[in-house]
Amino acid sequence: MAERVPAAERLLDLVIALTHTRHRMTKAEIRASVNGYSGATSDEAFDRMFERDKDQLRALGLPIVTLTDSTHEDDVGYRIDTAEYELPPVQFTPAEIGVLSLAAQVWQDSSFAADSRRGLTKLRAVSDAADPGRFAGLSLRVRGPDPAFGELLDAIEDRIAVRFTYRAASTGSTEARTVEPWRLFAKDRGWYLVAFDTDRQAQRLFRLSRIVGKVRRVGEPGQVQIPADTQQLVAEPSTTTAVLALAPERASALRARGEADTGAAGPAGRDVFRLETTDVDRLAEEIAGYTDAVVVLDPPELRAAVLRRLRAAAALGGER
Repeated sequence: MAERVPAAERLLDLVIALTHTRHRMTKAEIRASVNGYSGATSDEAFDRMFERDKDQLRALGLPIVTLTDSTHEDDVGYRIDTAEYELPPVQFTPAEIGVLSLAAQVWQDSSFAADSRRGLTKLRAVSDAADPGRFAGLSLRVRGPDPAFGELLDAIEDRIAVRFTYRAASTGSTEARTVEPWRLFAKDRGWYLVAFDTDRQAQRLFRLSRIVGKVRRVGEPGQVQIPADTQQLVAEPSTTTAVLALAPERASALRARGEADTGAAGPAGRDVFRLETTDVDRLAEEIAGYTDAVVVLDPPELRAAVLRRLRAAAALGGER
């Protein structure tokens, strides 16, 4: 018995065959030479498989054309019209490449980071790319959901309790928490979980960025009872005021979110800005990315968090 070929592999082989055929391929030729069709148990089974694959490729935008022999009109064949399928060459000016470099930096902290880097690398291979260092501190950053987001969303859907390690905002200490997850919501550049803490027998609010490691399921699906109106249960996360000294014309994203404090005393030649945050750790990550362009004046825990990250980065650089 022939080994079953995955549908995706069969479709890819069909695309390759129909793209590289010199004229056309008949059904008999496709069945005999394209990987995945030889396992069809009958002519009818092959026809169903091929028609389904053909419809799927056309739905994906691949122009499969039907050709008949000029002598034998019942001799039908197929190929992919490469003239309709291929895109014309795309050329970018150095200025346009510079804009694309800036756009790639926007997605550097999100789930699109790998895709944006690969795309930009390909563009630079065939074009005169602008130096990405010229744009340091100019672009906004877009973060995707925290790693725990998907696991918690699935747990809410399955109505099952979870256990995770959580880092306290005030002390930085970690502790195992077992909760019944109710709802996820976004606020102030962060994601939060509304849940019932089974150890404390009370409703609690958890910032996803403070969850350490994996989220593990506890018990059986369907055991968690979610209140009908969780909107009323959402508490306002506490905010912290950060006082930052910014180098001139640097850290534009922080300037856009903050407010200048012209009366505050700061290091010479720097602008003092005040910025509200609900997540000191995440702000520390962002500030550390600006290196010496940003100095934290207050609060002490934010300054310590930034210095901790910078020292860790320096230690990694020293190991090379």
